[in-house]
Amino acid sequence: MMSSGYVLNHWEPEKSEFWQKQGSRIANRNLWISIFALMLAFIIWMLWSVVVVNLGKAGFNFSKNQMFWLTALPALSGATLRIFYSFLVPIFGGRRWTAISTASLLIPALGMGFALRDPTTSYPTLLVLALLCGFGGGNFSSSMSNISFFFPKSKKGLATGMNAGIGNLGVSVVQFVVPMVISLAVFGTIGGDGHNYAAADGVQKTIWLQNAGFVWVPFIVLSTLLAWFGMNDIADAKASFADQAVIFKRRHNWLMCWLYLGTFGSFIGFSAGLALLTQSQFPNVNPTKYAFLGPLVGAMVRPIGGWISDKVGGAVVTLWTFVGMILAVLGVLYFLPAAGATGNFEGFLGMFILLFALTGIGNGSTFRMIPVIFLCERQQAANKDEASQRQATLDGGKEAAAVLGFSGAVGAYGGFFIPKSFGTAIDLTGSPHAALWCFIIFYATCVLVTWWFYARRNSTMPC
Repeated sequence: MMSSGYVLNHWEPEKSEFWQKQGSRIANRNLWISIFALMLAFIIWMLWSVVVVNLGKAGFNFSKNQMFWLTALPALSGATLRIFYSFLVPIFGGRRWTAISTASLLIPALGMGFALRDPTTSYPTLLVLALLCGFGGGNFSSSMSNISFFFPKSKKGLATGMNAGIGNLGVSVVQFVVPMVISLAVFGTIGGDGHNYAAADGVQKTIWLQNAGFVWVPFIVLSTLLAWFGMNDIADAKASFADQAVIFKRRHNWLMCWLYLGTFGSFIGFSAGLALLTQSQFPNVNPTKYAFLGPLVGAMVRPIGGWISDKVGGAVVTLWTFVGMILAVLGVLYFLPAAGATGNFEGFLGMFILLFALTGIGNGSTFRMIPVIFLCERQQAANKDEASQRQATLDGGKEAAAVLGFSGAVGAYGGFFIPKSFGTAIDLTGSPHAALWCFIIFYATCVLVTWWFYARRNSTMPC
């Protein structure tokens, strides 16, 4: 199978004998290394969602709108990088690119560590570091593109769901771990001095905000080495940018980008903006105690969404997911403070946890739909002889991988628009209600697209 180093020259996961004899073992090894690398990527991408609510304790003094920008910019740069990262695995190889892209996370991790030691660090410098955290966001598209090549059609939903779902746990991990490590001098004098602040109860405490960046450095180094020495490149997965650019002519590429913006865009956008939204609407609540819960639930159920979709079809799951998301946002609106009422934080948090769970299921179901759509489309267009069908399977796999990456890029823009929508709505109207109503309208369009093209009887591409 391996003719040169880590390159797999023969890879046919759709053949059951090949899969059972050797394919499954190799695919799963690549999957678990990819999951670890992707989790770290999400951690770096979402660092600012935790750091920003602690800037004041470390001596930084920024406006609420400036802080929303710091949480939104990583999503903007990450989404843009995903567009390019989508096409790099077939060009460079999955093993090489996973190692290179993981190593790039050292730049924002170390940069934030040094910058956050000094409260006189300028706001433009922090904006640049927020943009550099987008390296983590970009990695998702290449990771999903790579893993999709390793598994047969019957297992793609679960495999991509696990890669993305456990990888998405990085959002919850960073929001759980960072509040702990910044409260301790875990690196001693090497990490730099802490900053004193007065807690709400008047007690003097110390914060080492720089630890938010430094703590991930050894894990990034380990993950880079694991990717370089433990993963593989698939020879048949090689393709130029021109070969992959055919997806821009495919209608289903743009439709699935729209749907994934609704699922993953919501997941990453709410992950980035929930802590600040909570702080603005319920000022007596410490958001860092609860912010990790929603992303945790959303990440945990993503593999379940893929698994259920393998059984009953991704379109049906996606359709009802968007219906549920509309109802969940209406619940959030009901529990928010309004017209002099103080609101209900427990109800607000519960509705957001439900919303995160639905986005996780939808993330899994949409990413199950994509490989099925493009594989079936190419096989239907090809001749029925074995050679033509084999080529159609290869072409469908390459197109699906490119669409997985590109739709991941489009979806990631939700991480920018959602926090900024909250910030803009609060600035203009004094509350986030207008932003939430816009989300409801958008989810309604996703229901219509899913039903018309994929879920209804006699749809153009049932999946």
